[in-house]
Amino acid sequence: MKVGIVGKGGVGKTTTSALIARVLADRGKRVVAVDTDSNPNLGMSLGLSFDEIEAIPQLPRALIVGAKGDLTAEDVIDEYGRTTPFGVTLISAIKVNEAGAGCTCGGHASVRSFLGDVLEEQADVTLVDMEAGLEHLSRSGGTLAYADILVVIMEPSRKSIITAARTIALAEELGIPRTVGVGNKARLPDDAEFFEKVCAEYGVPLAGVIPYDTAVVDADRAGGSLDSGSGDAVRRAVEGVVDFLDRTVVTAAS
Repeated sequence: MKVGIVGKGGVGKTTTSALIARVLADRGKRVVAVDTDSNPNLGMSLGLSFDEIEAIPQLPRALIVGAKGDLTAEDVIDEYGRTTPFGVTLISAIKVNEAGAGCTCGGHASVRSFLGDVLEEQADVTLVDMEAGLEHLSRSGGTLAYADILVVIMEPSRKSIITAARTIALAEELGIPRTVGVGNKARLPDDAEFFEKVCAEYGVPLAGVIPYDTAVVDADRAGGSLDSGSGDAVRRAVEGVVDFLDRTVVTAAS
């Protein structure tokens, strides 16, 4: 299963990506998580320190992965992957190290190439935490063109859900089989109902709603991961989302 995590800035993509990856790893899946943010922080949510994240080598720009390319997917995982404390293998694909270095299009091409060559021998699930916005769906070929499913993280706002609806349209043009939405940061009693109502209005399949929890905020402020003894409601909600993804991908495959 190849999963792309997308959405507007600030909706909680990175934290949610890490939690989904952790649930999958806890279930015995071999998970490769790819951080495509030019300011990479997924490693912190997966239990790595700042120094450990800074030491992770970046994927070469415009790397061609495959039998006729520079490296195989197995080579990429062995050379550029780093195992996190939660058993998830992290790859840092894009990072801006200097001003005026040009666009990151080459890095996105590397991710697309990697996703196209990942085989079951290397990973059960490849999860890509995308940068904010929709540009990665408009680049030539589309960074996530080989994804089996896109997960759009949404806040309880109409604008956020409209973004999800626009994402679905772009994903369909790329040939991505399925796009679903995940409501996040649900604080108010009627937030879950709001997600259900407005997602139905705009045709966004809702995979689940994750509640707001100060434990997640505390982890972000500390620059670390959510402790195993906290955020139980969040964890249960993410487990439900993973169950939904499993059913959806199996149904699409059959």
